[in-house]
Amino acid sequence: MIMNRIRKMECHLFMAFALALTSLMGATRSEAEAFSAPIALVADASAEHVYVAECNSNTIAVLNLAKGTVAGKIALPESPSGLALSQDGTVLYVTNGTPAGKVLCVKIANSEILNAIAVGHTPGAPVISPDGKTLYVCNRYNNDVSVLNIAEGKEIARVRAVREPSAAVITPDGKSLFVANLLPAGPADGDFIAAAVTVIDTASNQVRATTLLPNGSSGVRGICVSADGKYVYVAHILARYQLPTTQLERGWMNTNALTILDAASGAAVNTVLLDDVELGAANPWGVACSADGKYVCVAHAGTHEISVIDRAALHTKLDKVAAGEHVSEVSTTPADVPNDLSFLTGMRRRLSLDGLGPRALLVLGHSAVTAEYFSDTVEIVDIAKDPAPSTKSIALSQGAETTPQRQGEMLFNDARMCFQHWQSCASCHPDARADGLNWDLLNDGIGNPKNTKNMLFTHSTPPVMSRGVRETAEQAVRSGMKFIQFAVRPEEDAVKIDLYLKSLKPVPSPLLENGELSSAAQRGKDIFTKAACNTCHAGVLYTDLKEYEVGTGKGMDEGKPFDTPSLNEVWRTAPYLSDGRAATMLEVLTKFNPDGKHGATQGLTETELSELAAYILSL
Repeated sequence: MIMNRIRKMECHLFMAFALALTSLMGATRSEAEAFSAPIALVADASAEHVYVAECNSNTIAVLNLAKGTVAGKIALPESPSGLALSQDGTVLYVTNGTPAGKVLCVKIANSEILNAIAVGHTPGAPVISPDGKTLYVCNRYNNDVSVLNIAEGKEIARVRAVREPSAAVITPDGKSLFVANLLPAGPADGDFIAAAVTVIDTASNQVRATTLLPNGSSGVRGICVSADGKYVYVAHILARYQLPTTQLERGWMNTNALTILDAASGAAVNTVLLDDVELGAANPWGVACSADGKYVCVAHAGTHEISVIDRAALHTKLDKVAAGEHVSEVSTTPADVPNDLSFLTGMRRRLSLDGLGPRALLVLGHSAVTAEYFSDTVEIVDIAKDPAPSTKSIALSQGAETTPQRQGEMLFNDARMCFQHWQSCASCHPDARADGLNWDLLNDGIGNPKNTKNMLFTHSTPPVMSRGVRETAEQAVRSGMKFIQFAVRPEEDAVKIDLYLKSLKPVPSPLLENGELSSAAQRGKDIFTKAACNTCHAGVLYTDLKEYEVGTGKGMDEGKPFDTPSLNEVWRTAPYLSDGRAATMLEVLTKFNPDGKHGATQGLTETELSELAAYILSL
């Protein structure tokens, strides 16, 4: 008892000293130099202070929640992407979100970086084990998870995930780590394609289960576990990619969902929709449970609100439908629930926020705390007050310039542009890239779905779309607003989105070694010329901007020419070919190139083919 009191006194003295130092340090920075773009949150054990990763300004903001103020800032050498806090509250573990991934161990008292532990490509979502001895880090573009021994300050294992692990949570008993994979893997032309959750046994550091989410699941951004350790909640988009994009009503194209997993088995219990019948709740991101077990909350980054769901009512209703009870007009069996837009009626509140782009989310006591990426704010919502909860916003930056380019990024992610708010541009183009799904857009006919394309360099490589049906990317942006979001918007919105997309920069491939081609990829570069791949994929953008019939068209597209795509960042845009039938680059070069129209690869050995693929995937 006495020792506990001494430790508490030490912690209070330490925090006072830390805040004094960070306040002094923060005062020397120009508050108007840049927007902050808060991306991650972590709270101390007392919930008195919250730390905020500001990915654009390379800082950690220290918030005093009770006072509603920024107590100070900690400067970092690189952009932070995720946060975890040591058990004693003295050290922050900060992932740096860069290709040369590291975990920075930052002593809060004096902002000293105690250690920098090498991990994978673009790390994020750090999670500390309940005993405080192990740190798990999602390496997004290596598709794996680093396991770090905190005391030794080193990586002790790597565990394979599925595709772009984006969030993770560990069960209270420390036995299982649940990892959310952002995108689906595999070909996109089949009857089922979905993202998955990887369940890792922490004793063996082996994958215990891989749980597929419902068909069409993508954009998996958030995951949490209930305080009692029984359930895991996963927030994601549930795309209706099987349908032609003729309308938006009742979630015809995209719905937004929460999947419940049984923590003991890793199996899916069911999936509920977060939308209402005539109002979407686009781009669910952070998800968190209250410590008392009453609520599970979801941040909706596209509609700038949070959902507050009564957990007891949710599970009671799910148990009833599992027992065969008719619980709503739609749901008479468990299979009906993922299509029931009214399932959460009476048990969920949608609370509008003052800020824009809520992403990371905490529930501390009766308060939901969310990092609002586009308004540079942290908003605190009293979720116990119903029907009119009180809110308080803490500004992280003062006077930061909101450029037209930044406004374009906001619009690209803003589902309020869309009819009934079902989706934003980012719903199908996460981070302005691709969702791994096929969509039957009407710009080239109906009945010929096409794989979603990367927006990188699209303004520099006309024409656009797989069949080149839009002469320019500018035309495609405006057509997307009209025919995909079913909205009429002012021209200035499209201009700003153009500026944002033009500003995109390629992310270095995870196959590079210290930023350079591997020896295999270097040999593949020569084979690229030998196989005449460079004839069409020419120049710095790896396209000659022409169309060719290369034997890859099927059905309505058989015998028709296709636009030569850029190969920049092709490593992150699988599956391949216009309909996503090729799961890997090797399949593009072999299985789906029988006549050599898509590169003269017939005479290449297996080693040469592997080296050619290594080069292409390094671009």
